[in-house]
Amino acid sequence: MSDEMKNDTTSPAPKESDPWMGERKNPVDNGDSKEKWERSVMEELLFSAHKEQRRTRRWGIFFKSLMFAYIAILIFMAYVPNELSDTANKSHKHTALIEIRGTIAADTEANADSIITALRDAFKNKNSAAIILRINSPGGSPVQAGYVNDEIKRLRGQYPNKPVYAVVTDMCASGGYYIAAAADEIYADKASIVGSIGVIMNGFGFVDAMDKLGIERRMMTAGENKGFMDPFSPLKEEDAQHIKSLLGSIHQQFIDVVKEGRGDRLKDDPTIFSGLVWTGEQAIDVGLVDALGSSSYVAREIVGVDKIVDYTYDQPVLERFVERFGASMASGLSSTMNDIWR
Repeated sequence: MSDEMKNDTTSPAPKESDPWMGERKNPVDNGDSKEKWERSVMEELLFSAHKEQRRTRRWGIFFKSLMFAYIAILIFMAYVPNELSDTANKSHKHTALIEIRGTIAADTEANADSIITALRDAFKNKNSAAIILRINSPGGSPVQAGYVNDEIKRLRGQYPNKPVYAVVTDMCASGGYYIAAAADEIYADKASIVGSIGVIMNGFGFVDAMDKLGIERRMMTAGENKGFMDPFSPLKEEDAQHIKSLLGSIHQQFIDVVKEGRGDRLKDDPTIFSGLVWTGEQAIDVGLVDALGSSSYVAREIVGVDKIVDYTYDQPVLERFVERFGASMASGLSSTMNDIWR
């Protein structure tokens, strides 16, 4: 190689190769272009992500709206046709039916407020010829049963031409019979269980068990009798006597209600108020039941109007729906509604 070639310092520098942007003529140009390209790619990525987010949101709103519409249709189908049917039925002569099912208590289906609401609706409707109380209950709160008994008597006085019939299905015991006693007549199946006119309070005592386990009971009260009947303390005779007196008073109220409602139909039999129960067939003999018969029999043969319309108070459809599908479904539904209308 000649000296002239070796000493030639004017030869161009070798080109740098960039796999993304191609060849660059110098380092300065290469840096600027690469920075612009990275910025462009970043903008494209952000724009694509934004478009995808908007698309996802639109589909989310669509499916949420679809679910809301589906639920609305279900509620409409479950509620509106029944309401229209009931309204149509109540516009013609009929026998009103009210179900009393399960334990009678403030927090159950058979609570006084619900039963009384149904009773008032049934009595108020001029097309109802009579009211049937179809009872299947083991009893419950004497207070709740007393409310219903009092309201039946009040409504019977206000609407003297509308008789009330109690029809026993499987069981009408204790508080259930407390309500039935207000009816004009009581009907039952021959195998129904009727009676249990008495009052009970029960519990447990753990004093001996605590002694064996070496557990010390510490109870502080303001009022010398505030802790009476405490299951972890020895039973005092005066406490037991006080409870017996209380139960006796409630029992006498129950007896008075039954005697008032049944009158001379009751037989002179002390076991009637002892807490015993009878079959429907046996209950006729002691005067607790008037005759054997079902709801349809009473409507057809006694009332003379075989068309029966159910007046039983029903929980609102949306509440039933929420309870059926659980708290989690309710929470999801609420969230969906908020997102749709946000």
